[in-house]
Amino acid sequence: MKKVLAEIQDGTFTQALIDDDDAGRPRMNAYRKQAADHPIEVTGAQLRPMMAWIDDSDE
Repeated sequence: MKKVLAEIQDGTFTQALIDDDDAGRPRMNAYRKQAADHPIEVTGAQLRPMMAWIDDSDE
């Protein structure tokens, strides 16, 4: 946590985000894919259609 805080404070974290964005977001897209493929997300995607009380009409 101290390392992450130091990177935020010295601008390293922000520069990495900017560099990733300039390169077409390969790291961010990989993080999003990894999150989407997580078992809890896969299970949630299967369960949500069974939940009649969830209103997904504005998606």
